[in-house]
Amino acid sequence: MIYFSCDEFDSPDLPGSGEYMEDEFLRMIDAARDVAQIPFIVNSGFRTEAHNRAVGGTETSSHLRGWAADIRATNSTQRWIIIAACLQAGFTRIGVADTFVHVDCDPMKDENVMWLY
Repeated sequence: MIYFSCDEFDSPDLPGSGEYMEDEFLRMIDAARDVAQIPFIVNSGFRTEAHNRAVGGTETSSHLRGWAADIRATNSTQRWIIIAACLQAGFTRIGVADTFVHVDCDPMKDENVMWLY
């Protein structure tokens, strides 16, 4: 990876767990960051089951298997840049919240979906 280190994707309760992120996901998020040309701050990457429960994640969250990340986005311009770059990089699953953009490429889930939190 050019723009990230694996520890940026660590679950807070399991140091080193960023290593569980899927290689395909990491290639895509790195490509999206290159397109965006703005920093991507990872709010949430890999999650343990306990951490996922603590943050209200779904039982089938793609974070549990290393296919997802939440990228900090605190204004509409950041959201636009991040979403446009992630779409260009090939992400097909995007969730939009006030403070972050969720991106994933989980092969076990429906593609071409966007949702709001």
